[in-house]
Amino acid sequence: MAAQTNHAKSLAPFVPTPQTIVDRMLEAAQVKTGDVVYDLGCGDGRVLITAAQKYRVKAVGVELSPKIAAIARGSIKHHGLDKLASVIEGNLLDVDLSAADVVTLYLLTDSNSRLRPNLEKYLKPGARVVSHDFEIRGWKPVRVEEVFAHKRPHKIYVYEIGK
Repeated sequence: MAAQTNHAKSLAPFVPTPQTIVDRMLEAAQVKTGDVVYDLGCGDGRVLITAAQKYRVKAVGVELSPKIAAIARGSIKHHGLDKLASVIEGNLLDVDLSAADVVTLYLLTDSNSRLRPNLEKYLKPGARVVSHDFEIRGWKPVRVEEVFAHKRPHKIYVYEIGK
C-alpha cells in the first residue's frame, strides 16, 4: 500500500539525466562559489555529485522514493561529498526552497506547473531554475539551450526569478 501512496505522490518517473545534460544544466545555471543547488526529484544524485565536485557548492536533493534516496546517499558517501551534498527523503512539494540559489528539475510539464507556486513563494530574486526538457508554463525562460545526447535532442530551459 505504501508503494501505491508514493506512486500517487510522484511527480515524474525515475529517468536518470544523461551526464552531458547534467553538466550543461549546471553550466546554464551559472553555478558559482557560495551557491546552494537544489535538485528536485534528485534520483541517483548525479546532479548533486556533479555540483559538489565541480563547483564545490552545497547541493541538496529531494527524492520521494526511499530506495532511490538511499542510492543517492550511498553515491554521495562513495564520492566523499557528505559535507557538501545531502538528500531529503520526501515530497518535493513540501520542501522549503528558500536557501536555494539554483533549482534543477527533470519533471513533467504538469508537475512543473504544480511546483511553480512553491518556486515563486520560496525563491529570492536572482535565483535560477533550470528544467530539463519540460518548460514551466507561464514563465518566460531567459535562455533555452538545445543539446543532443543519447540519440535525441534535449532542451534546457533556464529561468531567473525576477526577470
